[in-house]
Amino acid sequence: MVKKRNQEKTGTLFLSGNEAVARGAWECGVHFAAAYPGTPSTEIMEEIGEHYPEITAQWAPNEKVAVEVVAGAGFAGARVLSAMKHVGLNVAADPLFTLSYIGATGGTVVVSADDPGMHSSQNEQDNRLMGRAAKLAILEPSDSQEALDFTREAFRISEEFDTPVLLRMTTRVCHSKSLVRVSPRTEVPVKGYVKDIAKRVPIPANSRRMHSRVEARLARLSEWGADSPLNRMEMGDTSLGIITSGISYQYVREVCPGASVLKLGLTNPLPWKLIEDFIGRVSRVMVVEEGEPYLEESIRSRFLVDAPGKELIPIEGELNPELVRKAVSPDSVAAPFYGETDLPGRPPSLCPGCPHRGAFHTLASMKYSSTGDIGCYTLGLMPPYKALETTVCMGAAIGVLSGLEKALGREGMPKLVAAIGESTFIHSGITGLIDMVYNGNTGTVMIMDNSLTAMTGGQQNPSTGRNLRGEPAPMLDIEQVVRACGVKRVRVVDPHDLKLMKQVLKEETGVPELSVIIARRSCIMAYKPLRKTVSVHDPAKCVHCKACLRLGCPAISWNREDNVPVVSEMQCWPNCNLCVQVCPVGALSKDLEGVV
Repeated sequence: MVKKRNQEKTGTLFLSGNEAVARGAWECGVHFAAAYPGTPSTEIMEEIGEHYPEITAQWAPNEKVAVEVVAGAGFAGARVLSAMKHVGLNVAADPLFTLSYIGATGGTVVVSADDPGMHSSQNEQDNRLMGRAAKLAILEPSDSQEALDFTREAFRISEEFDTPVLLRMTTRVCHSKSLVRVSPRTEVPVKGYVKDIAKRVPIPANSRRMHSRVEARLARLSEWGADSPLNRMEMGDTSLGIITSGISYQYVREVCPGASVLKLGLTNPLPWKLIEDFIGRVSRVMVVEEGEPYLEESIRSRFLVDAPGKELIPIEGELNPELVRKAVSPDSVAAPFYGETDLPGRPPSLCPGCPHRGAFHTLASMKYSSTGDIGCYTLGLMPPYKALETTVCMGAAIGVLSGLEKALGREGMPKLVAAIGESTFIHSGITGLIDMVYNGNTGTVMIMDNSLTAMTGGQQNPSTGRNLRGEPAPMLDIEQVVRACGVKRVRVVDPHDLKLMKQVLKEETGVPELSVIIARRSCIMAYKPLRKTVSVHDPAKCVHCKACLRLGCPAISWNREDNVPVVSEMQCWPNCNLCVQVCPVGALSKDLEGVV
């Protein structure tokens, strides 16, 4: 169900950066959007799907497909947007780098949501470097208002300069909220498709001309940026000039309100004339930026100026006002005082009732482990399972298992299976499985099918039978896909049936051929129970073996005083019977009274 968010009214809304990007896309007449969910970018597409029906929006199987579909719609003259987290841009790089040469018929904007501090990511990649390598225009908003304004400006730049634009967000901008001035939608007609071989077919003869156009485009953009309101000088005390961009600008302004600041909103190409002008107005210069020394190295090499940056500002993690204060002016303000806290640690864990728990508990009980992947099941690494040993990128679990066998031989292999979710399998695991079939591997792949893209909050995917807006859609048959790849041994099992799960794992890992186990059980976010049931503990039967604790279920804790397990009625999940199965003496049972 689409909920319209004050679409025809001006005024203010309280929006996150992600919500503001979606609003900006709607306001400037975007026609089509496609993405694959990935924190911290996910809410952009969810917001479009929920509030802006004028934009045709869809989840794609992966980021590469999203950009390719967006490119096609752009060739037809539509205004188009794709959004992804920073590592998603790696997946989309192949079409995006070439799309930079081709240009944009309709406005084309790609949002990269970087994750400094790695709140939910495997690296701290700074995609300003990717955007520069692709020779794209890069815009960096510093708050929600700019997220909306820069989105609108990105489409104008895209069409005026015939270029895709990279809107580079970061976690703090994506998820922080502030008041945003909004406007009604401006309808922009789709220009229509016109055949243009020289523009859209980058064979070498065409690509050479395209490259020349790209270099000329960057030069024009740099000159344009010197006068653009996206970049601005805020002059104050000229003894120190600070060059900054994105969220770092907010920290600089909080810490040094009287300093001279050059705030860059267009960070590729850099507005060299404006930067040179600013440097000439101040006694000394420093660069404050989160992530890589992107601005610092560019400015130093261009002007041969002493502009310290990363020697004072950490290259790792997120910035914050205190880190900036220490770097810019350690004596200017008193350091804030933070009171001592004595909070217990809260390591991440699978949810109560999670279908992955049964699979990892079984692996651990069999002294097996897994090559892992990106998703909730990466938590198989954590105690008490300790049943995951590698994670590289989306889909890599299968390729890593294949490579281990090629290096060690089947007889030399450790006890490993490849553990991958169904959404990740669709995203980039299918080709890895084809590789195993084609090259004669004999390992076991476990597709953990919980019928949802769960790690990013429960989005739909091609195997769920629903599209972005929750409408019915064709359901991809994972089992048939696996068989079509050439796998002959395919087993489907409920991972919460521990006895059967163990039997299937033992059988499939014991045969000298490739096999796939589909461990299928719905994520608890996929449905709401009609009644809350709870496991009941009988202290008279308990032998204090703590087998129930080895499930790692957050609903089960241990009462040290009475030396017995305690099951939380608030957390215990219906239809999960794992603790009942693992208790060797029947001290745990399910309260089914009143279940409908």
